[in-house]
Amino acid sequence: MVRIGSIDLNKSIAAVIGENPVSTAKKAKQLGADLLELRIDLLNDDAIQILEDLRTIGLPIIVTNRMKAEGGAWIKNEEERISKLISLIHLADAVDIELCADERNEVVEEAKRRGKTILISSHDFKKTPGTDVMKEILNEALTAGADIAKLAVTPNSLDDVLRLLDVTLHAKGAVCTIAMGELGRHSRVIAPVYGSVLTYGYVETLAAPGQYRVDELRAMLELL
Repeated sequence: MVRIGSIDLNKSIAAVIGENPVSTAKKAKQLGADLLELRIDLLNDDAIQILEDLRTIGLPIIVTNRMKAEGGAWIKNEEERISKLISLIHLADAVDIELCADERNEVVEEAKRRGKTILISSHDFKKTPGTDVMKEILNEALTAGADIAKLAVTPNSLDDVLRLLDVTLHAKGAVCTIAMGELGRHSRVIAPVYGSVLTYGYVETLAAPGQYRVDELRAMLELL
């Protein structure tokens, strides 16, 4: 079983943390989050101090600095984005880096050196790729060093969601899969039943299309 910090991942909920990170993280814990994803690209303040403050809350932390092409808000150049992310890995329990990132290997190597869990992610905001393509994306991420291969797609039909769930069920390693938007919203609750080790929820503000609030996710997962 894959772990992030002290957590064995199993239908686990990550709360996405951006603005007002410390107060938002405290509320996330109250709402039932298992871990935190700190989105560096959404911050205005000193990330090092924020991470040090978040560590006192007691939940494992994924650090992410999402590029604009994959739904993030980072506006500086790619070299600075990667440099910033690498500089923060030692304060986190896991790191998320995009499969398409040119400097992906540098992040993976630093995370391995530090003994951190590695998520390698891919986001498609227009469509759901073919089944074989989705399998290939997940396998490529795992081969590239991911402990968890993350794939988020945009369904244009319920058949698209079913195909993603089928890929999740038969994945050959630890995966996190999400069908974004209203049409795929239920996947954020259902995909963990099919083997997705993580699902993401919001606390104050949506960070991706179709998210549920952390406490809503917790209630639905407990019912299932």
